[in-house]
Amino acid sequence: MKFLVKTQRGMEAIAGNYIKESLIDANIWISPMGYSGLVLVETADERAKEKILEIPEVERVLGVLYEVPAKIEEIIKTAEGVAKHISENETFAVKTKRRGTHDFSSIDVNVALGAKIKELTNADVNLSFPDKIIYVEIIGDKAYISVGGKEEWKKFTPEKPDARKLFKKVSIVQMPYWGDYKACRNFGEKIGRAAQAFEIKELIIAPKEKIDGYELMHFLEGIKIGQESRYQIQREAYPWKIEKVPVSVWDLYQVIRDKHRNKRLLIITDPKGQTISEVKEKLGKDLFYAREVVVFIGSREGIPRGLFRFADYVIDLAPYMTFATEHGIPAVLIALWNVFEEELRKRGE
Repeated sequence: MKFLVKTQRGMEAIAGNYIKESLIDANIWISPMGYSGLVLVETADERAKEKILEIPEVERVLGVLYEVPAKIEEIIKTAEGVAKHISENETFAVKTKRRGTHDFSSIDVNVALGAKIKELTNADVNLSFPDKIIYVEIIGDKAYISVGGKEEWKKFTPEKPDARKLFKKVSIVQMPYWGDYKACRNFGEKIGRAAQAFEIKELIIAPKEKIDGYELMHFLEGIKIGQESRYQIQREAYPWKIEKVPVSVWDLYQVIRDKHRNKRLLIITDPKGQTISEVKEKLGKDLFYAREVVVFIGSREGIPRGLFRFADYVIDLAPYMTFATEHGIPAVLIALWNVFEEELRKRGE
């Protein structure tokens, strides 16, 4: 039996040494072809996988079904054997990780092998929540093929309520940070990263009065940098398509005039407001039925008091505490999600 063991980068040697102690007669190859975070294990021990998983440095253990040359035609030849592990009423997905230089891409492998398996099994492809995952781990001139189950995808399961149900209808109205150019850019990066991380409907940068153009420019540049860095991570991490959050600039008072309409829920965060626990029952229902949830967040100074009259809620997120500018978006969205999730569970959704 052969196993491909995955670890954090830099932890492969430690894991490999512990595996040697646990599986005395095993052949161990630490960092095959020089690639970190990997250990190849060959052993006759029937309890090998169980023993390897007892090592904390080990993150995943893939049982290798086939080891073939790293060529698409050779990988496709394994489809018949792989298909025996997938029934017609199950869904599957192919996930390829390529290390080294080849004349094909990971997507080429996914498409070619996936098409052949579908032809053999008549099973449906499901890229979000597959019953079976075919792992193609390519290391230099070798390809290792494994089959995993649902447990590999517990991060995204239909049983968990989807936070995007709320965040996709949330627009954040953020007052810009002003002052030192470097500070403006740093705060912008953190705000851009946070807005993209939650995949909100829109980020509106809303000054309340005339502002220095160069300070605003550095703030917006920071937002773009922060958003892009988070977007690239999301593209790698999520099995669904990711869109960049739209970013616009609008006068604060005009925003509240425009958004003060039917089915729009306006929320202002301010220490003068009510606590979440005081309003959560009604707030949960309003979040559920709202077409758009518009949240106003201050920066260095709060949202002007005159706007409070137009808000449906003025909320104090943490009594006797003032959040830093860059913490506003995560704090308010996590608080709203807790209220919204409780409402979803009440409704059995």
